[in-house]
This record gives sequence, C-alpha cells and structure tokens, in this order.
Amino acid sequence: MDSIVEIQGRQLKLTNLEKVLYPAVGFTKQQVIDYYVRIAPAMIPHLAGRALTRKRYPNGVDEDFFYEKNAPQHRPDWVKVAPIWSEGNHRNVNYILCNDLPTLVWLANLAAIELHPSLALAKDITCPTMMVFDLDPGPPANIVQCCHVGMWLREIFEHFGLQIFPKTSGSKGLQVYVPLNTPTNYDQTKTFAHALAQLLEQEHPDMVVSDMKKSLRTEKVLVDWSQNDEHKTTVAVYSLRAREHPTVSTPVTWDEVERALKKKDANLLVFEAKKVIERVDKLGDLFAPVLALKQRLPDLKAVVPSQEPPAVADPGAGARRAGTRKAPRRAAKAQVAKAKRKV
Repeated sequence: MDSIVEIQGRQLKLTNLEKVLYPAVGFTKQQVIDYYVRIAPAMIPHLAGRALTRKRYPNGVDEDFFYEKNAPQHRPDWVKVAPIWSEGNHRNVNYILCNDLPTLVWLANLAAIELHPSLALAKDITCPTMMVFDLDPGPPANIVQCCHVGMWLREIFEHFGLQIFPKTSGSKGLQVYVPLNTPTNYDQTKTFAHALAQLLEQEHPDMVVSDMKKSLRTEKVLVDWSQNDEHKTTVAVYSLRAREHPTVSTPVTWDEVERALKKKDANLLVFEAKKVIERVDKLGDLFAPVLALKQRLPDLKAVVPSQEPPAVADPGAGARRAGTRKAPRRAAKAQVAKAKRKV
C-alpha cells in the first residue's frame, strides 16, 4: 500500500505502509511514521541543525540493518544537508539535517527506525552543546543498577552547581546528559567524563567499570564516557529503538529514577511508542532544558595545576604529558571528596 501525502507544502510518496517492522507485536511502517509525526513537535528541536546518522531496518528489526551517514542520492532537494569533512574517508560526508516534519517523515519512510544525532551543531561541529554519560549494564545487571550510578552522578554535578537530565536508552540502560550550550570542545568534555567515570569506578568497584572491555562488565554498569567524541553519536531523545517491542529513548524525571531504584523494578523505565506520546501530552518535553540551559564545566586543571608539555623536544616530555592527563582525574576526586563531606 502506497500513499501520496502533502506535509507542510512538501509532497512525499509513502511506500509499503503495511510492512511489519516489529514482527513480535505486528508494528507496521505506517505506525512508525505515525509515531514520528506525533512526537515531532518535541523531537525535532533536538535534531535540528545536527549531523544525523541513521540506523535503517528496511526489512524489520529482526533482519539486517545498516548505518547511513551520507545522504542518499535520491533525497528530495528540500532535505537539507551539512557537508562535514571525514578524515577516514578523505572527503566531505553530506549529513542530513532533520530540521522539519517532512524530513522526519521521509526518514521514517526509509525505515530509519533509529536516529543518532551529533552532540554538536553542524555549524560548529567541534563544539559539543552537551556532555553525555551512557550507563550500560552488563547482565544480570539492568537499568536499576544504572539508576544507582545515575544518582551518584547527579550528586556530583549538584556539588558543581550543574543540572543534569536522565533519559532511558530505550534499550537496556540509562543515559545522563549535561547541558552546556557554552564554548567548549571534545577534549574538555571527554577528559571530564573520563575522570568522573574512573572516579566512580574507584569509589564503587563492585558496581562500576570505566573500561570498555566486555569481559569486565558482568554484573556491573559501564560508565561509557567515550561517547563524548566528534566522531560518535548517541541515540536521539524520542527515537524508536530496534528492539522486540517499539521502545523509545524516553526522558524521565529524577523522581522516576529514584522510584525504579527503590522498587528495584526495571519495567518502570520501559516506555513504548504509544505511552511516550501520552507522556509528552501530559508532561511536555522533559528534555527541553538540554537545548537551552547554559552551563560550564569546572576547570579541573585549575583545581590541580599541571605543567604543560614543552614546545620543544624533551626526554621528559612523555612523562609530563602523562601527568597532565592524570591531573583532571585527581582534581575530580578532590572535588567529589569535598562534596561528600558537605552532603
């Protein structure tokens, strides 16, 4: 079943609307498109102006998928793109900018079920507007343990005077975002995130791991700091996930995080498409502050001064550079220790 529709003055041909993309529950492409149309007012502001990587499932979530970064040649001329240089490909990649509803519907019709935007705006790709911690549980741990780690992160950032915002990954874990919207770079955000991940690992070795090795994750929560990178993306808030059911990466309140932790009930933080629409109708966009709140990360190097590596060759330069990398971690530990004495 195909259909020609007009959306905000743009004509789109929607194809194979009856195709089942979630076989376990019979959720069709038409229902995927309908979800994205309904969630668009809340979702598009979080996509607009950002280079978008798409994860496409043309034959449904149980079949093969592929990542797509470059805009396909058959895109309509009204779909905006941003050319961004790729060191790996030695050329510009034309990333799609999902700035409006017609573009979002066009992507949904391509079975781009999962949408993964950059942490930076395309106009300034080296300046992330936010920092993220992806809390990934290693079985049998689940999102309940992630809630515990998320609360520790919240306590740390409250000491720094910063607000942070949680959302479910829509899969197994929890993700915590730190709005910045001030001048910064990935060296700063990645170093800061790594320092806190290592600190949490040192303070809670029975529950937290900061190393990516899968063999270390069993029964623990990986605090994935490495997402804070120009070349990586994190699933968009309100994006569907390619799971058995049409679950969604959903913003939640800290009260909901605390409740799931207290009740030790992972199901309290699982939301499917229909429920997410109802939540937004009732609660609005809980993630709106991530787009507007201006915050600055503490200067950890100012807390523990470190010697910069010399500009000329020096036999001791390597050791001093290693010391420079460790300085932010020492600073973070000192800051958090101070915070714990005050709470």
